Amino acid sequence: MPPRTTPSVRQERVGVELRKMRDSAGRTTAQAASLFGLDRTKITQIEKGYYPVTAERVRMLASDFQESDTAYVDALAAMAEERHKGWWEDYRGAVPTGFLDISEMEYFASEISTYQVSHVPGAMQTEEYGRAIFNDVYPPLPPRLLEARVENRVQRSAVLMGESGRPYSAVVHEAALRMLFGGRGAARRQLDRLLDYAEMPHVTLRVISFSCHGFVGSGQGIIHAKGPVPRLDTVQLDAVGGPVFLHEQTQLDNYRHIIETMTGRSLAEAQSRDLIRSVRKEI
Repeated sequence: MPPRTTPSVRQERVGVELRKMRDSAGRTTAQAASLFGLDRTKITQIEKGYYPVTAERVRMLASDFQESDTAYVDALAAMAEERHKGWWEDYRGAVPTGFLDISEMEYFASEISTYQVSHVPGAMQTEEYGRAIFNDVYPPLPPRLLEARVENRVQRSAVLMGESGRPYSAVVHEAALRMLFGGRGAARRQLDRLLDYAEMPHVTLRVISFSCHGFVGSGQGIIHAKGPVPRLDTVQLDAVGGPVFLHEQTQLDNYRHIIETMTGRSLAEAQSRDLIRSVRKEI
């Protein structure tokens, strides 16, 4: 198969994990390439996600690198085999690649945790709330691209918040509840949607109130997407230049701690719903 010019986020992750294995084993790209009779540049392309690799080759490399975690290798091989076109591909060219990568990451996650300070989580946003946020993008988006982003956001919500969605946990700061994106009416309808989601069996929604004395990570929103094994988890951070994806073990451990700390300082689920209802009455 020819090299990819735009590797998917999962194909890129397979390459990253293979590079980690190779580095840990002390092997060179030339040594890895010799397993298959390839030029070492092909291994470099595989490790960057530009060249597809089969599940069989993933297992061969893992064996050569003496990787003993069989669950990890099995999950990585399964990732390498996935070739189907996801729903997000319909928006390629109209929506920034980073947004599509988030959709792909969430779609394949076994469980999702997120926290947000100033926005309601993207997957929980109503259409008018999301449109109000995208209307504030600078420089302004042309109408066609604005609508594409809104449609992508709505579809993302349908996939994650549907009855068959994977476990989804959100911690939202009270500040996000009180922001009037789209005006008071839109804000009320957004809070109603949050309360609807909070009643779903696969959704856990908790609020950090203004009475909280502070918490680590207060300055940013993140998504923690759990993989089939912990080593294949991904953390996505919001940034001005677009989404940032983290997968180094130390980074994952740090953000797991941040989410656990925030969850511990948030209100219980029932109290969180009561606070949302209270805020809705005030606005």
